[in-house]
Amino acid sequence: MDLALQLLFTGIGIGAVYALVALGFVLIFRATNVVNFAQGEFSMVAAYLMVVAVEAGLPYWAAFIVALLGMALLGVIFNLGVYYPLRHRTYLPVIIATIGASILMANSVLAIYGPQPQVLEGWFETPGIQVGPVYLDSQYLLIIGVTICLVIFNFWFFEKTLLGKKLQATSQDKEMASLLGISVSTMIMITFIYSAVLGGLAGILVAPVLFVSIQMGSTIALKAFAATIIGGFGDVAGAIIGGLALGVIETFGAAYISVPYKDGFAFLVLVAFLIFRPQGIFGERVAEKA
Repeated sequence: MDLALQLLFTGIGIGAVYALVALGFVLIFRATNVVNFAQGEFSMVAAYLMVVAVEAGLPYWAAFIVALLGMALLGVIFNLGVYYPLRHRTYLPVIIATIGASILMANSVLAIYGPQPQVLEGWFETPGIQVGPVYLDSQYLLIIGVTICLVIFNFWFFEKTLLGKKLQATSQDKEMASLLGISVSTMIMITFIYSAVLGGLAGILVAPVLFVSIQMGSTIALKAFAATIIGGFGDVAGAIIGGLALGVIETFGAAYISVPYKDGFAFLVLVAFLIFRPQGIFGERVAEKA
């Protein structure tokens, strides 16, 4: 039981990172009907920005702000350079463009910093606290706390603010939103900025737990993408639940079955959902008449 509680805590911490990246997937998909396969690279770039800022001598909190501002700028560039020129095309060219952008970002970072993984220290000097039989790592506590705050913020922002309602209206029907005087291009720009910041935040939070490497973005993105499908593509609550569930499943799988194959457990769950419940946990089955 003690081991199970420890694994549950660790799994929720890792799953919270997947949830944040999955949330970025969902927001962009709802706004543009396109899957952004560069979402994971946002996490990787932010982690490297954080490493560079800390090595430059900035205080940790200042480096954090600089990294997030850099991600906001990257979201603007990504929207203008990748999505906006193809906005009137079908979804396939845009998806291919996002894949190309992810390859460009990964290879650009590789050319600048090389393949050697980087190390980023955590926020706290205290590594963690012991609560009964469970050791609560301080970085995992931070990840879980930030995720909870962001879930609450997202609910308040999208349900209680005018800007949030405009973003929802744009995601539901761009043409009608435009007729109502909403600037669709501005709403999509805000969505890309917010998604880039979310992905970057996930990368910065998980960087002290993992090594900062070129591959970290693709690994996180694959798990987050699986989480969005399991939760129900396009559903915010589904992205959160799916991400947390995958983190717990792979942690328990690694502990009780096999460590080398821990990444495969998430995709086994994904395949099961695709076979038995393709609409996901919160997705709705859509009936079509011939």
